[in-house]
Amino acid sequence: MSTLNIVNKSPFEKRSLDQCITRTSSGDALLLIEDAVVAAVSGTAYDAPLTEAGQNMKLYVLEGDLAARGFADSEMVNGFTPVDYKGFVALVAEHDRVHSWL
Repeated sequence: MSTLNIVNKSPFEKRSLDQCITRTSSGDALLLIEDAVVAAVSGTAYDAPLTEAGQNMKLYVLEGDLAARGFADSEMVNGFTPVDYKGFVALVAEHDRVHSWL
């Protein structure tokens, strides 16, 4: 069974992403949405933790939220796949469970 983990809070304001990364299982997926997309942008303190996490799970970032925050053309941390809203729905349908980290 695999879980889609969704994080929406900036890791620079809340610990949701940190908690998520330490509690996921191999084969899970992580989707960053809303303010959490800043962690997917290369050059932050989350480069190494997310690159490491990407060895055990798939990493996704919502394109629309990147664009809304001015990061549409930014370089992403290795392993991230941008998805649109249709891709978001597909990820939810693909996984057995969905966990939103608040």
